[in-house]
Amino acid sequence: MKILDDIEDLPASPATSYAALLEKIEILRSTLRWSSRMERPEIEKLLRQASVLRDEVMQLSHRERFVQAAVAEPQRLPGSPRERREALLARSFIFEGTFGDNPKLLEALEIAEKAAPTDLPVLVDGESGTGKELMAKVIHANGSRADRPYISVNCGAIPDNLLESELFGHKKGAFTGATNDRKGKFESAHTGTIFLDEIGELPLSGQVKLLRVLEAHEIQRVGSDEPIAVDTRIVAATNRNLRRMSEEGRFREDLFYRLSVIHLTLPPLRERRDEIALLLAYFGDEAAAALKRQPVKMTLRLREFLRTYDYPGNIRELRNLVYRIVCLAPETADLEHLPVDIRPGNSTSAMSGLAASAVSLSDAKRTASDEAERAFLERGLHEVGGTVAELARRFEMNRSHVQMLLKKHGLHSKDFRNHAASAAQKDKAG
Repeated sequence: MKILDDIEDLPASPATSYAALLEKIEILRSTLRWSSRMERPEIEKLLRQASVLRDEVMQLSHRERFVQAAVAEPQRLPGSPRERREALLARSFIFEGTFGDNPKLLEALEIAEKAAPTDLPVLVDGESGTGKELMAKVIHANGSRADRPYISVNCGAIPDNLLESELFGHKKGAFTGATNDRKGKFESAHTGTIFLDEIGELPLSGQVKLLRVLEAHEIQRVGSDEPIAVDTRIVAATNRNLRRMSEEGRFREDLFYRLSVIHLTLPPLRERRDEIALLLAYFGDEAAAALKRQPVKMTLRLREFLRTYDYPGNIRELRNLVYRIVCLAPETADLEHLPVDIRPGNSTSAMSGLAASAVSLSDAKRTASDEAERAFLERGLHEVGGTVAELARRFEMNRSHVQMLLKKHGLHSKDFRNHAASAAQKDKAG
């Protein structure tokens, strides 16, 4: 048959990449599965042949792929972070404002943009709270299944004895308490996307069953021998090193390679400090709307703390802190509105936390340079009473460049104008 002849010709082309070949096979499988011109037995036969071919591709030697990656010319993405972000939006790529302009993050978004229209499995890793589920929703929203179901499953929260029933469903009477037939998560996600969060927590028995779904595109409910076809796009996430776990025998290597055809890593917030000011503004507006109140102003020392804090819980922790501040503070928030366990004991604690987070001499130099730049701007704003035009004239700089620097450091000229006005009133009263 011509279609299969075309498949056999694919590996012979040196221009065909590993990922592109997998994508073509997945497209073929999808096309054959829903073909209306073929009988079911013929479709199943062709699907089995395609599965065998896909398995052969998965077994390509690691050395061959590593050599190909090593000799490949590194791709240089043009433009500043802001230009790259604007280019994504111009191409109608949908993502929420909680993603900023960090180059590592933009690289992940650019990969997600290319992967979203396909049905290839995606593995997203990163520390807890870095936005892995948000990335999964971005991939779903920009794909061909955007108007189909999106089902989220926390693999670490399902007891081992209920795992199979939760994922694949069960028949009435399959076990004590099974009083009705029940759909599993995969059936509910049919034609859509299933997000498998904390996939590293899945026990080996569950990994075997998940691998079968990836291979056969069908499931069996607990207590039933009848296979049920499922067409589901899989996005998985973990805060663990699955490659190391597979080497240690705690995660199936074949499942790892099937899940990580497209592999994204989200950097922690401490490596994305340039985003903190943007995130504070975004979550500040979000919290004010949710709590039905006006946005809360923050003192300079609170902004400094929030800008330099390490955020072990990453974006999730920052969001929770902002919601707490907006809830507890009156018109202006200060350090006393922070949780006691992270509240700084002295004025140098924020700086100490930032210095401790530096992982190299270059990081330490950049941190010191940023702090000096911020202090210089603050002193200048105090001297000119928060007038940006006057500050730009003193610095002999373009006004828009000064405004960009102020935004970078989360400084607001109106705070200094208010401070100057308050000081003037005190002097007049005295």
